[in-house]
Amino acid sequence: MFVRSLLIAASICVLGGCTETTSTVKPTQFDPTQYVDPFIGTDGKGKTFPGATVPHGMVQLSPDNGRSGWDWIAGYFYPDNIIAGFSHTHLSGTGAGDLYDISFMPLTRPYERQVTEGGPEAGTIVSRFSHDNESASPGYYQVHLSDYDINVELTAGVRTGFQKYHYPDDHATGIVRLDLGYSRNWDSTINAHLVVIDDYTIAGYRKSTGWAKDQRVYFYTTFSHPFKTLSIFDGSEASMSEMSVFEAESVFTGKNLVGEFEFDLSDNREVTVRTALSSVSTQNAKANLNAEVPNRSFEQVKKLAQFQWREELSKVKVQASSDNLTQFYTAMYHASLAPRIYSDVNGQYKGPDGNNHTSTLKSGEVVPRYDFFSLWDTFRALHPWKTIIDEKRTTEMMHSIYSHYTVFGRLPVWIFQGNETDMMMGYHSVPVLVDAYLKGLLPIDGKALLAAAIDSATQKDFGIHSYQNKGYVPYEEKSWNVSLTLEYAYDDWAIAQLAKVLGEDDIYQTYLKRSQNYQHHFDPITGFMRAKSESGDFREPFIPTAYHPEDYCEANAWQYTFFVPQDIAGLIKLMGGEDEFSKKLDAMFTTEQAVDELPEWISGFIGQYVHGNEPSHHVPYLYNYVNQPHKTQALVRRIMDELYTTKPDGLAGNEDAGQMSAWYLFSALGFYPVDPVAGVYSLGSPEVDSATIMLENGSTFSIKTKNQSSTHVYVKQVTLNGKVISDFSLKHSEILAGGELVFTMSETPYDAQ
Repeated sequence: MFVRSLLIAASICVLGGCTETTSTVKPTQFDPTQYVDPFIGTDGKGKTFPGATVPHGMVQLSPDNGRSGWDWIAGYFYPDNIIAGFSHTHLSGTGAGDLYDISFMPLTRPYERQVTEGGPEAGTIVSRFSHDNESASPGYYQVHLSDYDINVELTAGVRTGFQKYHYPDDHATGIVRLDLGYSRNWDSTINAHLVVIDDYTIAGYRKSTGWAKDQRVYFYTTFSHPFKTLSIFDGSEASMSEMSVFEAESVFTGKNLVGEFEFDLSDNREVTVRTALSSVSTQNAKANLNAEVPNRSFEQVKKLAQFQWREELSKVKVQASSDNLTQFYTAMYHASLAPRIYSDVNGQYKGPDGNNHTSTLKSGEVVPRYDFFSLWDTFRALHPWKTIIDEKRTTEMMHSIYSHYTVFGRLPVWIFQGNETDMMMGYHSVPVLVDAYLKGLLPIDGKALLAAAIDSATQKDFGIHSYQNKGYVPYEEKSWNVSLTLEYAYDDWAIAQLAKVLGEDDIYQTYLKRSQNYQHHFDPITGFMRAKSESGDFREPFIPTAYHPEDYCEANAWQYTFFVPQDIAGLIKLMGGEDEFSKKLDAMFTTEQAVDELPEWISGFIGQYVHGNEPSHHVPYLYNYVNQPHKTQALVRRIMDELYTTKPDGLAGNEDAGQMSAWYLFSALGFYPVDPVAGVYSLGSPEVDSATIMLENGSTFSIKTKNQSSTHVYVKQVTLNGKVISDFSLKHSEILAGGELVFTMSETPYDAQ
């Protein structure tokens, strides 16, 4: 586990064994979970949370600082020093805040309120804490609340959160405060409901509207021993009721319900709280709790969570420096947080149509329903990553995406809490599904998938009507118009590849032509992708380094000009050939940023390259397409070295539900999916010494380096199973077949010799 104060030293000690940060640790010597630091990304731009969860779990039990604003999107911001509670749902690295449902806080009387940023005018009950008395590891979190002298430990199962509070010796009673309206700072509570089943057990729900318009979180909670009194408050904190004798099924309803449960501590200083969630009902939440063996102790649940993480992270066994091990396995950890299970043990979930559904295959078999698909981000690398290391779960996730279409009538854009949010742009579920289908991981009829994809591509909203008729989105019609056209063109490329495999030649030709629509925005005079009017004129004035949210999504002309992963050869031709294309790429990485102030989400600069946001992620690999792979090699190593660190602010931008980490995982192993539906990876410069991917088909794929060091960033030769790779590409099928990829590293650029 990571205790942040111990990481300041030049070496780290993990579970009793010390390893110098400059040494190389062999896979047989360690458990990969000890190289995960959940605090990475909790400072700066990352927006991650440090709390307890399991791989792709429904519950993310984590501390909240009691403030709202950009820095607290994940509920917790590392520079803060107060905690207001521990809630069961959190976002990982997104650009908008929401969730923080079912928040508990242990207290002792008396307690005071503190006015916090974005918090209620009356203030928030909080406690100070120190990072010196805080630790986190996969499936576990611990902190000492200094104002109340209470030690808090958290762990989790797939659908349950488990809290353990140790109260001070000088108090006869302890309080557990449940705030069903805590996240009112981010969204609006529609209704909250609390049922007192007995003096050990409560249940209820919180229904709210925010980023996801129809959020329903049902819960079922059991305490380790009975509470002796209960005080119920509404949002104004005026007392509604106080009970010392409990009647079965006592019910309380309001908008922002708060319950304070008082426990007698004379026989036991410890209180545990076990909570299960559901999007359907409290009865389903109870069933979820029972399915995870409610008589397990805290330590047993913690060990099971650690086991699940050990199994997940052991799918790739890496040999590298200690720092790089921490970076790699923390990235792998973050890439396993989303998408997350949303259905109950019986397969039920709240659908995007507002009704309850059951996630089943045609055979009737119940399969997990997944949620939290940040597709604008994750189609680029996260989902391709999962097709390598997580085939079975990929199939389940693709079933969830396609099932959204059968219920909602449209493939998803950004699924969140059983809602279609239409966040960001594109119909990027199409390349994700097509990639899985082409890799044999989507067992549905291909023509049904093609029909669903065409439905997305022929709708009338989001500028798609103009895109179909004109070949581009005019700037008079929509903001982000350049980005919309370029990303629609890529999605159309995915449709074309599916149609080609299915033998649908007319559809193939139609969408192949549509995939060329990016050309409408290219200005040969300036060499940039520019916004066009209804009449076909470029918008004036034009400054390529300026941030223009009217025309580009979270980017400028530099970043989006290179977003043509489906036709790099065509883009090279538009720019005047390989020499001019190479010069343009060089200029991207050397042209300084001219804008003094940019939005928070524009970050991680190398010249005009922005690693903190997704549209540029493939660009460092484009030098491979103009016979200058040494530039790709130097750049990817520079990005890994400068824009990923082991500090709390070690991510250059939003984690974005795993995309930022997936870029690192691929690049650290030495390859990346420039075109995510091609089934081909572009080679770079691996940062690890060696790695072995444990494939689900029983084979292993190994990556080895010769002469690896921080100065040997160039690749002299690459071989696959002893045969030289001359085009710096690797097929997905070659990985699944198993074998050995060997990079011979050099201190000097090999292709320049």
